[in-house]
Amino acid sequence: MLLLEKYVALLRGVNVGGKNKIAMPVLKKAFEDHGFLDVVTYINSGNIVFTSPSQEIRTLIKKSERIIKETFGLDIPVMIVSKNELEDLLQHTPKWWGDSNKEIIHYAIFLIPPICIEEVFEAVGEIKPEYEQITHHNNVIFWSAPRETFSKARWSKIASSSVNNHVTIRNANTISKLLSLTK
Repeated sequence: MLLLEKYVALLRGVNVGGKNKIAMPVLKKAFEDHGFLDVVTYINSGNIVFTSPSQEIRTLIKKSERIIKETFGLDIPVMIVSKNELEDLLQHTPKWWGDSNKEIIHYAIFLIPPICIEEVFEAVGEIKPEYEQITHHNNVIFWSAPRETFSKARWSKIASSSVNNHVTIRNANTISKLLSLTK
């Protein structure tokens, strides 16, 4: 009997500023047509929860990227995390990350292999402790900054850094919702 596992696919850079347009209903159907089960998309930024026989993550990434290429003609990097990895990640968040204070922005920055934490920190540079907090667990960086001074934070510039194409970013609310969808 095959053991089925829940996974979350995080697509990088879709439906942002009118670029890399992907309709979530079409994406959902494409994943289902390729054998993924219990497929759910969440918001328009490329979050897909699905069930699949337990597989090596790299195989799931390649399959997902191929589906996107065949369906939409786009080369979109995909990060895949298992339900267990997502649970572990949220158990290792710093106390200051993801609280309910609406005046603070909380991001989880997922590294898309083969890039590593050190490369991202080197490219983006030292934090400005007066404006931001940062730490990491495995290949996810937790970053928080007040809305009021967001633009002064060093890490708010990650989108214009040399590592931008090697990360995908989600806010704390999205991460919590994605975990709830894996239940």
